[in-house]
Amino acid sequence: MKIEQEIQQKSFKSEYQKLLINLLFTHGWIMSHQKKIFEDHDITTTQFNILRILRGQHPKPISISSLKERMLDKMSDTSRLVERLRVKGFVDRQVCCGDRRKSEVRITDEGIRLLSKLDYVDDKYKEIFSAVNVKEAKTLNNLLDKLRS
Repeated sequence: MKIEQEIQQKSFKSEYQKLLINLLFTHGWIMSHQKKIFEDHDITTTQFNILRILRGQHPKPISISSLKERMLDKMSDTSRLVERLRVKGFVDRQVCCGDRRKSEVRITDEGIRLLSKLDYVDDKYKEIFSAVNVKEAKTLNNLLDKLRS
């Protein structure tokens, strides 16, 4: 459905204003789909992102600051999110031997098991984006990369 219909707006000041609104609206649309996927597992999309980063690091630890650099949402309170994952048993947090002000984080076996259960998510993304073929997805990816460059 066109963005004009989705938000009931007749026109935009420019194509750039329309692009911004379309991207923001689409972000919310995607986030609502992701929320539905993860709520059964009692994690958020941002926690899922952290767990995937940690699984890629496994078995090596990563500092909180390095973790934050790699996250999709740079505005997140990474320490708080890691603590919530620690309480749930999905990560382990240790004080860094070389610098006691730093913490190092590792994914636990329980965290790896949770991600194994969530490996179907990539198939869900194919469903969510089914209106776009692979060639169009590649073009859109290239345009989004160009936009940020």
